[in-house]
Amino acid sequence: MKARVIQPEGFPPPRGYANGMLANNTLHVAGQIGWDGNAEIISDEFPEQFAKALDNVLAVVTAAGGEGTDIADMTIFVTDIQAYIKNASALREVWAARLGSHYPAMALIGISELVHPRALVEIQATAHLGGDAPNNPA
Repeated sequence: MKARVIQPEGFPPPRGYANGMLANNTLHVAGQIGWDGNAEIISDEFPEQFAKALDNVLAVVTAAGGEGTDIADMTIFVTDIQAYIKNASALREVWAARLGSHYPAMALIGISELVHPRALVEIQATAHLGGDAPNNPA
């Protein structure tokens, strides 16, 4: 089966990547940052960028016909681990408002910089759409 490009309405046009690729009910979401439909970073504050990046991930999942609880794994790249830790309480609120108690397999990776010079966080994810995963017999 050929992969289908997922491009949420109102997103900036991607250059050299796709925002999402869907094949065999598996959605691969490209790294999303805290920018709006005009490709403008919405804030220089970490919690606001995290919230917008997560909203952008969820927009790709929704555009593919899924929902947040379909996200199976997520990688969060941050340019400042201490900012992530310092804002943990606000980030919990952002998470709960969008995904409740759904926590996919996740990794947090500190990096020196992102492609957009004002970006503080980028979130990449994989979602499985169209049914539950089989139960683990273990």
